[in-house]
Amino acid sequence: MRAVVQRVSSARVRIGGKEHTSIGRGLLVLVGVEKNDTETDAATLAKKVVELRVFDDDHGRMNRSILDVGGAVLAVSQFTLLGDSRKGRRPSFEKAAPPDEARHLYDLFVAGIGQAGVEISTGVFRETMDVELTNDGPVTLLLDTRKAF
Repeated sequence: MRAVVQRVSSARVRIGGKEHTSIGRGLLVLVGVEKNDTETDAATLAKKVVELRVFDDDHGRMNRSILDVGGAVLAVSQFTLLGDSRKGRRPSFEKAAPPDEARHLYDLFVAGIGQAGVEISTGVFRETMDVELTNDGPVTLLLDTRKAF
């Protein structure tokens, strides 16, 4: 599984021009599920997101996690994270998991965040969404369960 994790002061999802959900301080996580990803990948990614120390401590060092600061997570499914644009001008999405498989693992990722005690909001799976954010820092990290954290 791949994720783009952004520390935000706020983020929201709009669908059809109407606000679907929003968060204040926290993390916006764009999540892509790859073929052959497993339930272990979903659990590993959720644990990593919850434990990432990307929030400043009293000395201005990134030393606190989302749990430490009481922030929220907004998770948005995004199969385009698996796009391969090395050849030609149109990305290939062959590495992306089929929708049913991706939905299952995305849901497990979301559940893992919630089970860790973090407030979790989501976009709508397979829906066209407008995602707005105010990136705090900016702080943006790329995570991939197929690569060593």
